[in-house]
Amino acid sequence: MTTNRAFEIRSGYNHTLGANYDGEGVNFAIFSAHAERVELCLYDPSGEHEIARLELPEYTDEIWHGYVPKLQPGALYGYRVYGPYDPENGHRFNPNKLLIDPYARELVGDIQWNDAHFAYQLLHDDKDLTFDDQDSAPFTPKCRVIDPAEANWEDRQRPSIPWSNAIIYETHVKGFTQLNSAIPEPLRGTFEGMGHKASVDYIKSLGITSVELLPVHWFPDDQHLLDKGLKNFWGYNSLGFFAPATRYYGPKGIQGFRDMVRAFHDAGIEVILDVVYNHTAEGNELGPRCHLKVSITSLTIARCRSASLLH
Repeated sequence: MTTNRAFEIRSGYNHTLGANYDGEGVNFAIFSAHAERVELCLYDPSGEHEIARLELPEYTDEIWHGYVPKLQPGALYGYRVYGPYDPENGHRFNPNKLLIDPYARELVGDIQWNDAHFAYQLLHDDKDLTFDDQDSAPFTPKCRVIDPAEANWEDRQRPSIPWSNAIIYETHVKGFTQLNSAIPEPLRGTFEGMGHKASVDYIKSLGITSVELLPVHWFPDDQHLLDKGLKNFWGYNSLGFFAPATRYYGPKGIQGFRDMVRAFHDAGIEVILDVVYNHTAEGNELGPRCHLKVSITSLTIARCRSASLLH
């Protein structure tokens, strides 16, 4: 239930996607070519209670946007997007589904797989020709507004290694660090462990110029894996391409990711991220509705002639 807490919302701007804090408030911008209305849902610090629902007031060049004065970093949010539900033409808008901002910089909470994540009635014989009105918010991670000033990248110069000279070491944050006794135990399997002196020095000693990290952005454990008592180790079914995977957080949280990158850069080593945008946990057209399907259109997700999604 939404409370009556008052928030002001202004037009804002469309030129930077995601939630962007400017020191006085937060601008929200999200792409959707065919949406008819977009609501910004704000949550309390627990992420369990919606405290405000604000309609984004402007639509410019297929970007919905609005600015909330006085909103601070740490605010939790998600989107509800209204539009046609016309599966035969590739449109599956359903405002009952709370959506993750595709440009979110940090996510809070874990996804709890539930039938409510699907825009249609999952067990119905007509599949996605039906419409589901269950609210997915209780089972969906919330996006968190971050303060870009905390990253403090301005005084940093990243290495620029010519491709002809690059020696690339591909590795996995958890797999590389979890059994290394030279890394303090609380840091093993984390970004902080990957950025630890023992890790960086070893990679440097091999003559490596560039370290390529297997997916480090936010990804869930897929339901079919959980059913078998397994987890998604490799990370290739993403739900947040711009949010670090919280499962790799150490004591410093998101700052551990920043410190890891700085440690490699200080050693003259590039950091390359393995990103596969068509490997999304939403799957095909019959998959859950969590983030990219906010902009379900041939402009953003490839479709074949039957309006099926190509994964």
